[in-house]
Amino acid sequence: MITINDTTLRDGEQAPTVAFTQEEKCEIAKLLYEAGADELEIGIPAMGEAEREDIRAILSLGLPLRLMSWNRATQSDLEASLACGMKAVDLSIPVSTKMVAAKFRGKYAKVLSNLEETLTIAKKEGLFVCVGMEDTSRANARFLKEVIALAMERGADRVRFCDTVGILTPLQTYRAIRSLRRHCTLPVEMHCHNDYGMAVANSIAGIEAGAQSVNTTVIGIGERAGNAGFEQVLLSLIGQFGQNRTLDSTILKALVQKVAKAAGVALAPTAPVVGSRLFWHESGIHADGNQKSEGLYEPFSPELVGASREYPIGKHSGSANLIYHLKQFVPLIEKGEASDLLPLVREIVTKNKKPLSAKELFCLYLSHKRHSQKEG
Repeated sequence: MITINDTTLRDGEQAPTVAFTQEEKCEIAKLLYEAGADELEIGIPAMGEAEREDIRAILSLGLPLRLMSWNRATQSDLEASLACGMKAVDLSIPVSTKMVAAKFRGKYAKVLSNLEETLTIAKKEGLFVCVGMEDTSRANARFLKEVIALAMERGADRVRFCDTVGILTPLQTYRAIRSLRRHCTLPVEMHCHNDYGMAVANSIAGIEAGAQSVNTTVIGIGERAGNAGFEQVLLSLIGQFGQNRTLDSTILKALVQKVAKAAGVALAPTAPVVGSRLFWHESGIHADGNQKSEGLYEPFSPELVGASREYPIGKHSGSANLIYHLKQFVPLIEKGEASDLLPLVREIVTKNKKPLSAKELFCLYLSHKRHSQKEG
């Protein structure tokens, strides 16, 4: 079973201009649990007392899933998490040459000693520990092996593979995880960013290569281009991997709407899983095929995600779609009558930049019929 560790309340909130209130965080946490998240990363205690109060409020909800905090691998960050009552932590260290040079002046030994110290303390405190390997996709291979060896030796429970700046392709991700799994006996978690639009694809490629956990954020919010979308990963695990998960479309829609509103983000109408136009079929071939065999041009049903199927009357509509709409007004409409309307429909919708309603189509039909009768 693949674990979804959602980090909307940590990495998602790190998106520029996004700031959740405590009430919003608690509501989002509850909805994430109800929507099917397995774990939540709920904040950064080292940010200060206000953040710690928010974290304690989420912990007080008593949600029956693992709640985790994000920390640098330093004693002060870990102590802040312990003060909140955290039972699970991510301890993050840089692993690429670029990151170690910038943050530790190239002192790899210091990175390792920090991790060893904090990991040892965390395990003595009985915490679940994920070692976050920042910038894994650009890591120094030898140093990465040292980090993983230390994590295994000191009792870490999981390691996090981070494509921190979103540079990998799915094939590169697959190969990287396969290689990592040869010397890592710990479960691997995917943390992918979307700079090239591949966060979900890379997360899935990592799972196919043997990763057992994946970080997500609702509607993919996060730094720069964001993270792997929770709703996309969830549906992929159900529909493409056959995981036995319950998808409550009402809860999922409520979650998406809550996060979008709280983050001030407008949903694209064609956004995967949650877009308002996912099941709109305008082109003649698609509309005709779908009307003959429901779902012919759909990978999953609209009911699964709380959507509805529509057939807009647009530039690419065919006669079958016009007949579909006109039948409610003219039950015995003939194909030739509908075909005659196609040039007019295309001209009107191109000019107005919007589809016709069924009623507007009927009015056009009446107008065209009167005009034809006069000419006849």
